[in-house]
Amino acid sequence: MRRARPPVVLGTGDVALRAPPLLSRRRPAAYRHLPDRQDALPPIIRMAAVTLDCPDPPALAAFYREATGLPLHPSSDAEFAGLTTEAGLLFGFQLAPDHRPPTWPDPAVPQQAHLCFDVDDLDAAQSALLDLGATVPAAQPDPGRYRVLLDPAGHPFCLSPRG
Repeated sequence: MRRARPPVVLGTGDVALRAPPLLSRRRPAAYRHLPDRQDALPPIIRMAAVTLDCPDPPALAAFYREATGLPLHPSSDAEFAGLTTEAGLLFGFQLAPDHRPPTWPDPAVPQQAHLCFDVDDLDAAQSALLDLGATVPAAQPDPGRYRVLLDPAGHPFCLSPRG
């Protein structure tokens, strides 16, 4: 008889969260060969930053600062600007003078990555972000469930209802 493994515990003390067990059949095929890790192990890595290439780091940082309320990192300059979360994650914007915006959903210039944000109200959030300079691409795979927008540098990002 197989013993059930306890769920992974993330965090400590009053803020501990229990993650549901990983189910191999729900993983993408490329990862099914990896063992299910149900035991709590110390992390090997800790995410420190997410950085986007763009033609104007201060301008893109200003867009996301207004959208997220995160403070501008004090070392931000024309070549690299960043926002910091309370947990210490840096959301960075790196100068790429020859930046070509993704052409999503057309794969001619791949999106490479996209960001997802939870919002209380899809319509209100979309309207506020459009006022800040975001645009709405024609392709909207499931606009009742989530919305795809493009930041001022052309990076796709999604808005999903919180909860």
